[in-house]
Amino acid sequence: MPELSFDFLFTAEGWIAMAALIAMEVVLGIDNLIFISILSNKLPAEHRVKARRLGIGAALIMRLILLATIAWIVGLTEPVFTAFGHAFSWRDLILIAGGLFLVWKATKEIHHTVDPVDHKDNVVGGAVSASLGGAIFQILLLDLVFSVDSIITAVGMTDHLAIMYIAVIVSITVMLVAATPLANFIERNPTIVMLALSFLLMIGMSLIADGMGFHVPKGYIYAAMGFSAFVEGLNIIARRRNSGAAEAAETEGDRA
Repeated sequence: MPELSFDFLFTAEGWIAMAALIAMEVVLGIDNLIFISILSNKLPAEHRVKARRLGIGAALIMRLILLATIAWIVGLTEPVFTAFGHAFSWRDLILIAGGLFLVWKATKEIHHTVDPVDHKDNVVGGAVSASLGGAIFQILLLDLVFSVDSIITAVGMTDHLAIMYIAVIVSITVMLVAATPLANFIERNPTIVMLALSFLLMIGMSLIADGMGFHVPKGYIYAAMGFSAFVEGLNIIARRRNSGAAEAAETEGDRA
C-alpha cells in the first residue's frame, strides 16, 4: 500500500515518476475540463467563472479525499459479480454509469446544437432556472467518475502517496488556470462546440467499453482528439483569412 513519504525527493527515479504522473494527470484532466467548459458556457455570463471554480475545486477536494481512503479505492477493483463472461467491479460500474451519462449528455447537446429550433427556448430556460446548482451537480457527477479513474491510474503508476498528492494538486491547478481560456475559445468558435461534444461522446463510449472489460488505450483516444483539433485549427485559420480577404476586397470596392 502506498505510504506518505518524501524520500523520493532524493532520488532521480522519484522525480521522473512524479513528472510522469503529473503529465498523466494533466492529460486525464482534459476530459473533465472539456465537460466543465461546455456546461458552464450554458449558464448566464455572471455565473460561468464561479461554476468553473466550484466544479474544479470540488474535483480537487474529491481527489484528495479519495487519496486519503486509498485502501478503499484499491478495493473498488475487486470483482463483485460476474455477467456476460466478465467480472464486474465497483470501478467498472462507476465507469459504465459515467460513460452512459456522458453519452446521454453529449447526444442531447448535439441534438440541441443541430436543431436549435426544437424547444431551444425551453432548454435555455431550463439551464438558466437550474443555474449554478444544476451545473455544479452535473459537474460533481463527472468529477466522481474521473476522480476514481484518475486515482486508480495513479496507484498503478507509483507507490509514493506524496507523489500522488503533488500530481493531483498540480493537475487541478493547471485545470483551474486553463478553464476560462478554454471555455472562452469554445464560445468564440461555434464549430469547436460540436467537436468538443464529439470528444465527450467518444470519451463516454471509451468509459463504457473500459467498464465492460474492453480497454481502449488512452493514447489512441487523445491522438484522435489531437488530430481533430489540429484539423479544426487549420479550418479556423482558413476561415479567418478568407474573411479578412473578403473584407479587404469590399473595402477596395468601396474606394473605387
